[in-house]
Amino acid sequence: MYVIMAFDKPDSEALRLENRAEHVAYVLAQGGVKTAGPFTSDDGETMIGTLLLLDVATRQEAQAFVDNDPYHKAGLFEAVEIRRWNHLIGGLSDPNA
Repeated sequence: MYVIMAFDKPDSEALRLENRAEHVAYVLAQGGVKTAGPFTSDDGETMIGTLLLLDVATRQEAQAFVDNDPYHKAGLFEAVEIRRWNHLIGGLSDPNA
C-alpha cells in the first residue's frame, strides 16, 4: 500500500473548489482507494491538502494515480509525497456509509 500526501499551494482554495467535483469523481472511480480525505487547517473547515491510502503494488501505480488526479492536472499541489505503508493496527469505516 502507498500513502499519498498532497499539500496545496498557498491561497488556492478557489482552485481546489473549482476542481473538487471532478477530483471526487476520479477518486471514487479508481480501484484500490482504501481511504481518502482532505487535510484541513486548524479551523477544521479550510481544505489545504489531500491524503489518500491506495492499495496498489508499486510506486509507479501510485504515481500514475497522482498524475491523473484532476487536482494535480489543475496545478493545485505545492508538494506531493508518496510513501510505502504497511497496515498494522486498526481499520477505518466509511463516514459516508
